[in-house]
Amino acid sequence: MKPIDIEKNLDRFLLTIEKPGRYVGGEYNSVRKNPGEVQTRVALAFPDIYDLGVPNLGLAIFYDQLNRDPEIWAERVYAPWIDMEAEMRARGIPLYTLESKTPIAELDVIGFTLPYESLCTNLLNMLDLAGLPIRSTDRGDSDPLIIAGGHATFNPEPMAPFIDAFVIGEGEEAFPDVIRAYQSWKSSGAPRRVLLERLSEITGVYVPTFFEPQYNADGTLAAMIPANDRLPKRIRKRIVPILPLPPEHFVVPSIDVIQNRVAVEIMRGCSRGCRFCHAGFVTRPVRERTVDEVLNAIDRALDETGYEEVALLSLSSSDYTQIQELVDRLRDTYVERKLNIALPSLRIESLSVEIFERLRGGRAGGFTLAPEAASDNVRSIINKPISQEQLLETVDVIFTRGYQTIKLYFMIGLPGETIEDVEAIAETCLKVIRIGRRIHGKRSQLNVGVSTFVPKPHTPFEWAPVDNPENIRAKQAVLREKLRTPGVKVSWSDPNATFFEAWMSRGDRRMAEVIYEAWRNGAKFDAWQDHFKLDVWLAAFETNGLDPLFYSSRLRTPDEVFPWDHIDAGITKRTLRREYERSQRFELQPDCRTGCYGCGVNQAFSSIQPDAANPRKWFCPVIDRPAAEPVGEAL
Repeated sequence: MKPIDIEKNLDRFLLTIEKPGRYVGGEYNSVRKNPGEVQTRVALAFPDIYDLGVPNLGLAIFYDQLNRDPEIWAERVYAPWIDMEAEMRARGIPLYTLESKTPIAELDVIGFTLPYESLCTNLLNMLDLAGLPIRSTDRGDSDPLIIAGGHATFNPEPMAPFIDAFVIGEGEEAFPDVIRAYQSWKSSGAPRRVLLERLSEITGVYVPTFFEPQYNADGTLAAMIPANDRLPKRIRKRIVPILPLPPEHFVVPSIDVIQNRVAVEIMRGCSRGCRFCHAGFVTRPVRERTVDEVLNAIDRALDETGYEEVALLSLSSSDYTQIQELVDRLRDTYVERKLNIALPSLRIESLSVEIFERLRGGRAGGFTLAPEAASDNVRSIINKPISQEQLLETVDVIFTRGYQTIKLYFMIGLPGETIEDVEAIAETCLKVIRIGRRIHGKRSQLNVGVSTFVPKPHTPFEWAPVDNPENIRAKQAVLREKLRTPGVKVSWSDPNATFFEAWMSRGDRRMAEVIYEAWRNGAKFDAWQDHFKLDVWLAAFETNGLDPLFYSSRLRTPDEVFPWDHIDAGITKRTLRREYERSQRFELQPDCRTGCYGCGVNQAFSSIQPDAANPRKWFCPVIDRPAAEPVGEAL
């Protein structure tokens, strides 16, 4: 179907569906190019709805970066909601790009971002809506190249049969490398396998068709075998040694989305070593942008969008070494504009009165703190040494400075956790709301988010099982009973969704058939509670002769080969095991900015690390060696 025909069809029914603005494009700052003047057309695909996809910073980065190249046109595509999908299928409308209304099957490259595992069935559904083969082996030379990246792809195996190539790690350099390889291949007229071979030579690119899993008799993985000796045994993640300039051109949505704001990443990576945190380990090393870079990006982005809020993004804004200077200069520059500055996930122990005072010059947003645990034992297990006194003192400061709402994040189901540890969460929350009432009376509000812990790949807890459903429900019941008090709102995750996340994040390549079967039987929008179909997933496991508890609820042996062991995130497996054993002894590990503990990142990327005299140096000691250690060594 031609773009003009898609436009005509949309005109006939679009006003009958929910939020038609999701599907029309034409937003301010969206990019239009002449298809005849570009060499390569790329679809940036987010496997969830427009409302969630537009604010995604990863997509915004690639949209801005790729469209700066006159030979590339990057367009956007999101998963249509249920009502829109039904109309598209009924009318034979293929999945299309917002910018040009071109069917995505006619483009050269489709790049999916997978920030979380519950998007996998949506990805299959989008391929089907596009009329493309679901499996990589069924695609021919004329089909687009299907790639994927994002945090969920650090274990790519559950989606391996559906994706031509994964970009592992950071894509600012790797994605253009993939496009250049595609351009070279396309001009050569060689068969599709040659393209995949060229992609496998790019650092950070994993081509799953060239790796074959072998299993032990008990169902555990024995090894991932490369197809030939030229391939590395492990695929090392790609990083950028110095963070590129942040995007300045943000698409301004034509409808209200979850976050209407300028988002600027001020730093990447984390040095804290919280043992539960997947992002904290896979994004190392720590790299910061300069204050001037951040301010210049904010200035231009605000002018281009008209937004009145800026989010300073990182795993912890307060870990940014120049946070006070940055907030000061933002306040001084935008005091008349009453700019709202959002500082997500501030750390309790590094939060300061000074930052509060500086934010009062503008319209300061609410504060979110993530203590994660409320007892000393669990704090030691997860390596987050925040005392009760620190938390309450920080809360007092926040309420005293005029803020009436605080959100606290906790986890339950952590390794070694007891009911008494959960009761400590409730007791802590009650102390917090009492402080709020003392200062603000009934206007004070405490929002408590309680998630159930899932042991993720490339973390010290990757050996641990998920807590069983009976325990999870019992712990939720404790919180429900003890936090029935005015001013406190509690939300928690569905235990079934927790197990689903565990299956998807910890699965091997056999999980692909479960995903495919579940999708065929109606699974999609699994992240949405009203659409998650547990019975469909359990039936898919049974059809394929797999036990879901094998993936979620089994304590791994110290020497077990994991489905993601051939993916090198820079952290050695030896380091992760050492931290797991420390957690069992309630031992803390200090912030690695105080000294290097040999996690492996320094050695892995020493060949591209800026030297100590470079103002853009990493927050890791510089290692004096000529090159990085060979890929595949020192698990």
